[in-house]
Amino acid sequence: MVDKKAIQDNYPDDLSQCYGCGRLNDYGLKIKSYWDGHESTCEYHPKPYHLAIPGFVYGGLIASLIDCHGTGTAAAAAYSAEGREMDSKPAIKYVTASVHVDYLKPTPIDATLILKGMIKEIKGKKVVVQVTVSVNDEICARGEVIAVKIPKNMIPS
Repeated sequence: MVDKKAIQDNYPDDLSQCYGCGRLNDYGLKIKSYWDGHESTCEYHPKPYHLAIPGFVYGGLIASLIDCHGTGTAAAAAYSAEGREMDSKPAIKYVTASVHVDYLKPTPIDATLILKGMIKEIKGKKVVVQVTVSVNDEICARGEVIAVKIPKNMIPS
């Protein structure tokens, strides 16, 4: 069963300003990812200004979605591995160490993008997440995110 609360809605306020997934960033994408215990899903509806050329999504948006969906998936998997609820303290938050994106086909802008994240590896502070972006059951892009636990010096005091 998919958790009814988005992964990003569990982030503490002081870590919720990210352009891609920060619920408190008025100018951001505010993506919402959901964890079912094994994989994550996200639906995103591109805006008309997210275009590369008329009719197609800008690749940078796709990379941003993969990035933030990947780090959210890493956090959910870490909570799951520790047997904890996502709203438990201390908060677990990941940042991107690396993101790689392969654009497989043009992504139409007038459709819902479906992101799926699966864990490839959890090792120490690092989680490797594979993400696909699909439209109408066709994969348009895939990516790999290497996420690491947020360093203490990045956490606001």
